[in-house]
Amino acid sequence: MITFRQDLCKLVLLAALVSVGACTYGRIGAGNGHYTQAAAIKGQGGTYKIGNPYKIMGKWYYPKEDYSYSEVGMASWYGKDFHAKKTANGENYDMHALTAAHRTLPLPSIVRVTNLENGRSLVLRVNDRGPYAKDRIIDISKRGAQLLGYQTQGVAKVRVEILPEESKALKAALLGEEYDGPASATSAVQTASVSKATGAPTKPLELKGAGYLGTGAISYPKNSWFVQAGAYSKQSSAQDLSRKLDKYGATNVYYVTVNGRQLYRVRMGPYSHRQEAEVALARVKHYGVYDAKVVQD
Repeated sequence: MITFRQDLCKLVLLAALVSVGACTYGRIGAGNGHYTQAAAIKGQGGTYKIGNPYKIMGKWYYPKEDYSYSEVGMASWYGKDFHAKKTANGENYDMHALTAAHRTLPLPSIVRVTNLENGRSLVLRVNDRGPYAKDRIIDISKRGAQLLGYQTQGVAKVRVEILPEESKALKAALLGEEYDGPASATSAVQTASVSKATGAPTKPLELKGAGYLGTGAISYPKNSWFVQAGAYSKQSSAQDLSRKLDKYGATNVYYVTVNGRQLYRVRMGPYSHRQEAEVALARVKHYGVYDAKVVQD
């Protein structure tokens, strides 16, 4: 697979998440004020682009926005030879992330890939160009190929379908534009929510067990899905990241006490279905939060 190169500053990875031990938790409004804590992320992960027509090995390709795209064909995967190298839209390729390369779709786009040989399906973010060998229609990250069940055999027959509203919402977020599509595509909270506070940053709070911190009440169904972007010992750090990610969907800070240690978790959601959370995760990882993950609570 041929990959185009661009220069991009390195992104700062977030601190590892703590997930063991007995815990209590609550919610904190993220706020819209200015926070003095150093930013948790430096820069975005690549840019939105379509690109001009190009010729590879004697064949022309014509990138375009095609929100009705659906195709059946062969998928391959790419791994360590390209790991950490630049993708077509300027990200650092991570073979452990759920990404893919496509010859003509906008970068990034959100697609659903279904392995027609075993029925497995996966939502991926397209951020690279290719493949160009043997008429294959998509090149998937190593991790994606593992989850779809064809890493060992190398190729599989798949169906690739663009998720139009999710792709449009991601485009709008990256370009700083308003998106007026379905609420689910913009990661709107499906259950009761509380508006965020404005003004000066909230002072650190002394937390005593579980409880909601803010105005109003919040609840969500048991076993709801979230995207957890980070966990911090400082409330201001968590609120800073929450504010940065809020354009990708409703983001809040929850406190948690783990074995006597107080942490602040940055979460997007809740979502009723894991697939919704996976789409939101793709947006967050595009921003550069590569340690983000989907959790259920």
